[in-house]
Amino acid sequence: MHSRHIALPIMIAASISAMPAFAAAESSYVYCDNGLRCFKQPCPSNSALDLATDKIIKGVSIDTSGLPQQDQALDLSDKLYAGKIVVRGSIERRTQTITGKEYTLSWLVATRVVRAAKDSERKHCSSR
Repeated sequence: MHSRHIALPIMIAASISAMPAFAAAESSYVYCDNGLRCFKQPCPSNSALDLATDKIIKGVSIDTSGLPQQDQALDLSDKLYAGKIVVRGSIERRTQTITGKEYTLSWLVATRVVRAAKDSERKHCSSR
């Protein structure tokens, strides 16, 4: 009986440690173009403001493929570029090959559109 009480916490701890490192908690973000222009990739020309921490994540790309259909039906491209909407999602680190070299880059994985962004939330954007 004693060994079962020890085995369960060990199994739970092992399961937690096996979770992917990129599975971050969700937060709300204002994603936009930050005005930086580059001559080669990867180019950190976009950033996202984490509204929970007020931290700006520079050089982040966005993945909108996980948005619900009603959000995907919106014309998001211009709104995202200008930082006009708040999206819910999480930041992941993904490995990507660009011109034969591997890079680990930050991606904002959007899960839903929350609301319109306030002007004060767009201060990191180039097109405010």
